[in-house]
Amino acid sequence: MLLISIETLTAQKKNYLTRKGDSICINSNNTIFCKAVKFYRSQQYDSCYTYSNRALMMTNDQEEKDFFHCIHGYSAYTKGLYKKALLSFNSISRSQNYKQIKNYLLGNVHFSLKGYDKSVEHYKDWIKEIQGSNKVITSAVYRNLGLSYLHLKEYVKAKDYFEKEFSLISNSDTLAIIKAKMSLANVYYNQYLDDDAIPLFKEAYDLAKVYSDVELKQNSSLNMAVVERNRKKYKESVEYYREFIRWKDSLFNKDKIWELTEKDKQFAVAQKENEIAIQDEKLKTQKVVQRALIFGASGLLIFLALLGFFYKKLQKQNSLITQQKEDLAIANKTKNYLFSVVSHDLRSPMNTIKHQHLQLKKHIADNNLEGIKEANNSAITVTESTSHLLNNVLHWSLEQNNQMVFEKKEYPFKPIVEHVLYDYENLIEANDVKIKTNYIKNSLIKADRESLKIVLRNLLDNSVKYMNGKGEISIEMGVDSENYAYVSIQDTGIGITAERLAKINRLKDVSIDKINRSEGVGLGLILCQTLVKKNDGIITFDSEEGKGTKVTIQLPIFN
Repeated sequence: MLLISIETLTAQKKNYLTRKGDSICINSNNTIFCKAVKFYRSQQYDSCYTYSNRALMMTNDQEEKDFFHCIHGYSAYTKGLYKKALLSFNSISRSQNYKQIKNYLLGNVHFSLKGYDKSVEHYKDWIKEIQGSNKVITSAVYRNLGLSYLHLKEYVKAKDYFEKEFSLISNSDTLAIIKAKMSLANVYYNQYLDDDAIPLFKEAYDLAKVYSDVELKQNSSLNMAVVERNRKKYKESVEYYREFIRWKDSLFNKDKIWELTEKDKQFAVAQKENEIAIQDEKLKTQKVVQRALIFGASGLLIFLALLGFFYKKLQKQNSLITQQKEDLAIANKTKNYLFSVVSHDLRSPMNTIKHQHLQLKKHIADNNLEGIKEANNSAITVTESTSHLLNNVLHWSLEQNNQMVFEKKEYPFKPIVEHVLYDYENLIEANDVKIKTNYIKNSLIKADRESLKIVLRNLLDNSVKYMNGKGEISIEMGVDSENYAYVSIQDTGIGITAERLAKINRLKDVSIDKINRSEGVGLGLILCQTLVKKNDGIITFDSEEGKGTKVTIQLPIFN
């Protein structure tokens, strides 16, 4: 964000503030008032902040209050005290003399506090009054409006204001040109319009390379590193990132000097505020009126308050103990269920692995390379399946105890599916399984990415397992008639019986008290149902015994 002194807003406003400050100093003949005006003019904002605050405590005149609120708020703003600045600016009356200044400064403060809706409102009010403002300040406001709309994801409006800013920039103002190009590039990039965004990022980078601003060089290098990484040009991305590190290191030394200077300023302000606090305490001491306390009534009130406090505390403890007992019962039931799953589902794969090792030993002794390869591939499949079983046990246990990290964000659907498919390449290669993909349409969804991956991995694992190492899996993605994003996984495996299919499709909300009714379905599918529901989605199963199974996941599209 671009910060410009309020004295540069218009010549008229500059003259008014100058005249007003001189008038207040002369008419009041008050040393505190005059020092506040003097420090503001000389841009000594730490001292201006202190003395304008003292001046506000000493005056009841509205015009004087407006002036001191204005310079006090601006001093607070330059020091990064945005909430105090907001309080000061909002205390200015509706006087026409301060209307334009007030809107501009409130726009800046709300922008710094990330209140972008409010910043847009005040900047637009300022634009209505911009007669006489120079191009620099108008360009700065257009830029801040564009950035506000960019944060609000209103990209069309953001683009419009960045283009207005660009139209006011002089051809010789390289700094402003670079920033404007990067801003427009970000607008396009956030909309996945890479063909429009990347050339602008490159132009900004090339200009920044020959410009003296180290921070611009750093930001433009980082932008290019991110762009090239997303385009999977990792070598170029690494080079840009190394360049970014070099500029960052050079900027760090400057920042350390600045940090020490700021600490000195903060110490000076703290000393002055301490002096004011001491004076305030003296004033309060003079105004304090001793009052007699009715000790009996006060003691009774305190006793009743303590009695009520301890009674409520006892109730809370009893409630907590009851809740802990219920949680313990659920935890024990979860433990017993998981032990039964592990003991039942691990027995078969362990026996299979033992058998495969004996076969492998025999094939090695017979020097049967084809048999060794077949036994090894079979062992890989069983090991992968066992690994997924253990992962399911862990995820189910975490979910039931509310310990699973679950964070919904906006993601493109397609990369999530592609990532899971990439993880399955080795398992697919170890079996005679083919995968076909049909990405009809990609969509933005709001979901927890890691839990969706768990669901997709379980479904793919089931498809591979129940095809007996041979067959075809078809993946389709698109948007259905109900405006849901969907992905379907269809295999050519052994299928599911009608009775078991009905039991699976009846599962809506599986918890500990419903585990017994879900027996025969399997922990993986129960986990899938639970996680899809937590993502506000729907999972359905269609199958014909002997022909295969189709599983469809529907998720709401993020608008």
